[in-house]
Amino acid sequence: MSFEVEEQSIHEQFEQLMQTGDKLAMTDFLNDQNISDVADLIYEYPDYEAQIVANIAIHRAASVFKILDITEQRRIVKELPPLKTAELLNELPADDRTDFLEELPKEVIRDLIKLLDPEERKITLSLLGYPEDSVGRMMTPDYVYVYEHNTVDQVLSTIRKVAKNSETVDVIYIINEKGELVDDIKLRDIILAAPDKRMDELLDGRIVALNVNDDQEHASQVFKMNNRVALPVTDDNNILLGIVTIDDMLWVANEEYSEDMQKIGGTEALEEPYLETPFFKLIKKRVGWLIVLFIGEMLTATAMAFFSDEIEKAVVLSIFVPLIISSGGNSGSQASTLIIQAMAVGEVTLADWWRVMRREVLSGLMLGSILGAIGFVRICVWHVLMQHGIIQDLYGPHWLLIGFTVGVTLMGVVLWGTLSGSMLPLILKKLGADPATSSAPFVATLVDVTGLVIYFSVAYIFLRGILL
Repeated sequence: MSFEVEEQSIHEQFEQLMQTGDKLAMTDFLNDQNISDVADLIYEYPDYEAQIVANIAIHRAASVFKILDITEQRRIVKELPPLKTAELLNELPADDRTDFLEELPKEVIRDLIKLLDPEERKITLSLLGYPEDSVGRMMTPDYVYVYEHNTVDQVLSTIRKVAKNSETVDVIYIINEKGELVDDIKLRDIILAAPDKRMDELLDGRIVALNVNDDQEHASQVFKMNNRVALPVTDDNNILLGIVTIDDMLWVANEEYSEDMQKIGGTEALEEPYLETPFFKLIKKRVGWLIVLFIGEMLTATAMAFFSDEIEKAVVLSIFVPLIISSGGNSGSQASTLIIQAMAVGEVTLADWWRVMRREVLSGLMLGSILGAIGFVRICVWHVLMQHGIIQDLYGPHWLLIGFTVGVTLMGVVLWGTLSGSMLPLILKKLGADPATSSAPFVATLVDVTGLVIYFSVAYIFLRGILL
């Protein structure tokens, strides 16, 4: 309750200051607030977002700006005077500045880069030169490095001189005279060592580094497996170029999650928030997969037409078509979603394909048996109720054979669904595609067609010479 009161008082104070127009009081007020609270004010009062950024200390403005959504960032930069925009962009860490610029049209990037200081412009152009979604795009050149021959006393002196502009000083990076990365060492170990101790005497050789061309998703996995707050970035010759920090990885993980969720839902990933995406761009993102899925479902109609004679002879078979194809599609969607999620967090790799297949075959048989038994019992119960005159007869004298047909078909369809849903993401990964594109709707469409083939094939075996 006290938190709500505090929030209300912040908003009330802000509104009063906006009415008075006292810029000095506004600056003092904003500088006293937490960064997150200032960001909340920007979201709450979008008409004043540029004024809020303009009336706050520049280092705090940069801290607020980098945690905002791209939509707010664009509006603020568009509304700010060129001089204030230049101050803001120059104050932003190089990696956050690059993240912002790469979301803009090329002509806008060109104009904004002109506002940067020569050194910052050089760094930004260097980062923008790396492939999209690579580690090079999000690394920062602001870090502390020392040489392996430096003593602890010299290292501490270096830290005092240059660490002010560094993104983190938790870890210090050791290089040789060629600029090659030798190792990294925690600041704690340096502080606890004797002043005359050399760096090469403190190294343990357990260095973990990223390549500048590594994919950002791969970098996220490396962070997770090594429990690091920062990792060095090197080129192909092991030259230290920069570092990537855990806050960047959190943003990457959030973006990858959103992208995968959209793909699993059967649409292309959106580069902008849903409500900010232009209408026709949203249609374009969705229509491609819908056409693919529609064409796939047309194959279902083709399969139905192929078995039209069987359906005509035994109309009762058509009753169970929705049940059969939905069960297969649901099991396939379950399996694909589980595997895609497991691959995304590193629980499953291509090397695990046999273990995955073995588990899904057993799962498919078990799940199919359960659904098949339920389907069989349902037909039996219906027949009993019919004998007592409670409901009308649907299945005729061959109800038992129809029950076996439905039960065995469900086993086969669910088995095929789980196998397809689990293997397709792994196959796409092997081919270099994004496993998330093997979305639940795609797998369901695939299993619909094959489910019909399985159903009528089983029906032909059980009912040949009787109904067929």
